[in-house]
Amino acid sequence: VQLQASGGGLVQVGGSLRLSCVASGDTLPFNTYNMGWFRQAPGKEREFVAAISRTGAGTSYSGSVEGRFTISRDNAESTAYLQMDSLKPEDTAIYYCARQPVGDPLSTAPADFRAWGRGTLVTVSS
Repeated sequence: VQLQASGGGLVQVGGSLRLSCVASGDTLPFNTYNMGWFRQAPGKEREFVAAISRTGAGTSYSGSVEGRFTISRDNAESTAYLQMDSLKPEDTAIYYCARQPVGDPLSTAPADFRAWGRGTLVTVSS
């Protein structure tokens, strides 16, 4: 599977962006695995942002983004989304999407995710 994240850009503090992650080239249906969003700021380790179960019924967020970011998915379009509102300078990072192996419980650990796509850069200016 190939995961392609897009939608990043430059935005002012308090602004919004919507990231997309499209899956392609997979023999498994998109609705068979959980999806996650992670980010990595310069000089920092990759950190969990949000995850969503294969059906979309279950979600999980990091404390730093809960209430501001919303993860969703459209299984018919093989796409996961990350709606980011009330952006802060500390949200500046490269954002990556990834998927878990089929059957795994929803996780927040980067080590539990596979098939990392190329990231998309989000820059929040103050």
